[in-house]
Amino acid sequence: MADFRGNGPDNNGGNFNYYNSQSGNNTGNYNYGPQNGNYNMPNGNPSGGYQYNGANASFGNYDMSGFEKNTAYAGERISLSRYTAMTYLWMAAGLFLTFAISFGLYRSGIMYSLISSGLLLPLMIAATIAELALVFILSARITKMSIGGARVMFFAYAAVNGLTLSLYFVRFNVTILVFAFAATAVLFALMAGASLIFNLQLDSIRPVLFFGLLGLIIFGILGMFLNLGVLNIALCYVGIAVFMGYTAYDTAKIKNLYAVYSGRDTAMLQKASIFAALQLYLDFINLLLYIVRLFGSRSSD
Repeated sequence: MADFRGNGPDNNGGNFNYYNSQSGNNTGNYNYGPQNGNYNMPNGNPSGGYQYNGANASFGNYDMSGFEKNTAYAGERISLSRYTAMTYLWMAAGLFLTFAISFGLYRSGIMYSLISSGLLLPLMIAATIAELALVFILSARITKMSIGGARVMFFAYAAVNGLTLSLYFVRFNVTILVFAFAATAVLFALMAGASLIFNLQLDSIRPVLFFGLLGLIIFGILGMFLNLGVLNIALCYVGIAVFMGYTAYDTAKIKNLYAVYSGRDTAMLQKASIFAALQLYLDFINLLLYIVRLFGSRSSD
């Protein structure tokens, strides 16, 4: 049982203390004033905080069984259309940075210098490791890092990927790259648009997409050591199909993330937008690479 002791609030505020009737220890207090207030319990230790300031209110941190949950109720509510547009704008900004770096390295002749010096292979290995590390860290730490930190990691990945993609400017004709980019944009827009307009629920195809991606990785590694011949063309078609599916699937996840965080945590909603943009960015890049390889193999026949 708990007893109530305290003074009623007046114009200058007031203080209420709660005591345990058996031990007489203070179990909590509530301070009330016209401008702000806080409520802490039990035993004087803050398990939750309520801050009041005028007409605006926000909840602080709740500690339940050692788990901390940060919930921000204050802030501007973001509509679904704005959230979706914001996600695609982040994706577009990442793509622009990637292609700007790739084309700049190609036009400046730096890639040819790296090839002739023998530094290209170790640099590409380091870039690949950096890309994997950035994706892993962003995926694992997205809930704990700041919004600015998530943005920095996203653009860092886009910049590093610009280095690896610059090889395609060396290997393939620019005309092929332009047509491949146009085809990728059309397919990506069709799949994303269909997912948004028809509100597709694609959780059932996730296992198929995963095993398709796993097969592409395995055959991609084998292709580094073996000549797969015409199988490479078949893999291009499979890769295109897999990442068209991932485009529709990841687009549907935009709404799911919005439903989880909208109106509850504005900061996490913005970070989720960046993470969704990264997934869509990867879908676009991988779709582009398989289309480039397909066009390149067709032109060499």
